[in-house]
Amino acid sequence: MPHLVAPSILAADFTRLREAFDMVNRSEADWFHLDVMDGRFVPNITFGMFIVRAMKKMAEKPLDVHLMIVEPEKYIQQFRDAGADVITVHYEACPHLHRVVQMIRESGAKAGVAINPHTPVHLLEDILEDLDLVCVMSVNPGFGGQKFIYNSLLKIKALREMIIRQNTNTLIEVDGGVGLQNAEKILQAGANVLVAGSSVFRSENPAETIAQLKQIGQDKGIAV
Repeated sequence: MPHLVAPSILAADFTRLREAFDMVNRSEADWFHLDVMDGRFVPNITFGMFIVRAMKKMAEKPLDVHLMIVEPEKYIQQFRDAGADVITVHYEACPHLHRVVQMIRESGAKAGVAINPHTPVHLLEDILEDLDLVCVMSVNPGFGGQKFIYNSLLKIKALREMIIRQNTNTLIEVDGGVGLQNAEKILQAGANVLVAGSSVFRSENPAETIAQLKQIGQDKGIAV
């Protein structure tokens, strides 16, 4: 299947948010990626379910909501009600991860789990079959515009091998420092979903950058 591109709205100009959403709606992007940060799990604060609800009204494509927050289990249904189509929580924030994943699935959203750069992928082995998506953080979460951590490629490969071994349909999403300069290597390692923020919204032609990200690997037959 062709890989997906999910522009990260965190990198957009929030004074021109309608224009950003209209651009992504018209583009070849597949999802909107929304980073929710609480200032506790990560050292930054962004927005909550009320803003997600407003964004849902502007979006014509699914909302991929990444909860970088402590105690995400308290807010799963609220984010689903606000319009989240995919809800991703952090392994590091969930001592009872299986329970939280089941809550996401019961809400009707697709269930994702994110892992920080220091977290090994084998820790997801017992939960993998319950996941629609694993988000490999290729920067330390909390701020946009960081450089890609290239050791993430080894983690993506290991995760792809685990998915094949367990025969699941779990998507591998890569978030952080993703752009035209490394997207092909990321896809070759086994990723399915590219989250791109600064590389899209700080480019001269964001829609064209999205189109280029979608095209990467198509002529070489990269299987994801």
